[in-house]
Amino acid sequence: MKRLDGKTALITGAARGIGLAFAQAYVLEGAQVAIADIDMARATAAAAEIGEAAFAVEMDVARQESIEAAVAAVVARFGHIDILINNAAIFTAAPIAEITREDYARCFDINVAGTLFTLQAVARHMIARGKGGKIINMASQAGRRGEALVAVYCASKAAIISLTQSAGLNLIAHGINVNAIAPGVVDGEHWDGVDAFFAKYENKAPGQKKREVGAAVPYGRMGRAEDLTGMAVFLASPEADYIVAQTYNVDGGQWMS
Repeated sequence: MKRLDGKTALITGAARGIGLAFAQAYVLEGAQVAIADIDMARATAAAAEIGEAAFAVEMDVARQESIEAAVAAVVARFGHIDILINNAAIFTAAPIAEITREDYARCFDINVAGTLFTLQAVARHMIARGKGGKIINMASQAGRRGEALVAVYCASKAAIISLTQSAGLNLIAHGINVNAIAPGVVDGEHWDGVDAFFAKYENKAPGQKKREVGAAVPYGRMGRAEDLTGMAVFLASPEADYIVAQTYNVDGGQWMS
């Protein structure tokens, strides 16, 4: 028997990168998975690559009606949702003197409000169903500390850690475990964008910041999406039933808590 046999999962931002790696790992452990993403073309391609256990659903976590429609579509397809991973997020960076209200609002609307209201929609379904569930939020090592050029993103991920604690304490009464994963620096498309921000603000050559942060990881390299899948499977499994409101670092030794 596999660890997630008979379970259904909704994963946001799952058309690529970490979210896609989670979806692939969950299917290998016996789950059915909804690949939720704003990019429906990539989500459809990702679901087709995984096979019959996955299907694509369009979801913009910055729009309440899109959240509710996506959750309803997953329930209609699978009958229920046992697991949610709140993975959809964006990165932004700027010196304090250059932060704009528009950039702040967009980051918090997707990273924080998107996580909260997706969590809420799925939790309502889980509560009504009466069989509990597992909710996993994606935090970051950036939520553990401030960074000179990354104030807004760091604050958004610190909010995820706090939200995980509050939601975890509230929802465990319904048998819903809420926990989070805090990755470190993870290679992929996301970090290509991060590297571009630092190239701009620190006058670095493209790829230079990426090499520097990889070399600084105690483990000796940047993380890979597959480095995170073990924790994601564990937190969704019965083995994690007694774990509530925690954020786990999976970062190659960058942060200790």
